[in-house]
Amino acid sequence: MVELRRRLAGEFLGSAFLVAAVVGSGIMASSLTRDVAVALLANTVATGAILVVLITIFGPVSGAHFNPAISLAFALRGELSWRDFRRYVAAQVAGAITGVAAAHLMFGRAVFQVSQTARTGPAQWFSEGVAAFGLALVILLGLRGERGSVAWLVGLYVSAGYWFTASTCFANPAVALARSLTDSFAGVRPIDLPGFLLAELVGTLLALAASSFILGPRRAEA
Repeated sequence: MVELRRRLAGEFLGSAFLVAAVVGSGIMASSLTRDVAVALLANTVATGAILVVLITIFGPVSGAHFNPAISLAFALRGELSWRDFRRYVAAQVAGAITGVAAAHLMFGRAVFQVSQTARTGPAQWFSEGVAAFGLALVILLGLRGERGSVAWLVGLYVSAGYWFTASTCFANPAVALARSLTDSFAGVRPIDLPGFLLAELVGTLLALAASSFILGPRRAEA
């Protein structure tokens, strides 16, 4: 039980710092420049950097999922019990919400807000499916090599995803939910969440199938 609590603490703290970095860097960037491209670049660098840090330090503790879709993939692979999966998701969502509140407090904003940023339509949904597929594939295939490289692989993939996907690569249901609670550069309207969440789950499940095919039954279960 003590070990489980440590793992859940890792997922909570990792999710909190991830969202605080995404939202906080977005607020900072938009306050310093009106150039959307420059603001997005700043947001990208902060997000990619914090992912490398968080996965490196929390990977040995909890696996550093910070993402309900990734936890689902590991549960389906039999590497995470369904009971622990539910607890992981609860910790991730709670951490993500805490992260957005912390970012707002650091910049003197209302603790929780309702985002007004519209992100909807087939292109956005397809982008999120591609983003989630790629992220899950990077993780599942990356784990077959040096585990220490996964932090860099994820950080670099998400940094690239900010720019090659129309949705800016949320690829994480907990993060998407938290970003609906900020009316800032990183926000997404709550009404747009269902399309994002469905696309992220579908993309992850497709990546799970693809990785199982590429690695083969034995290597996929290793």
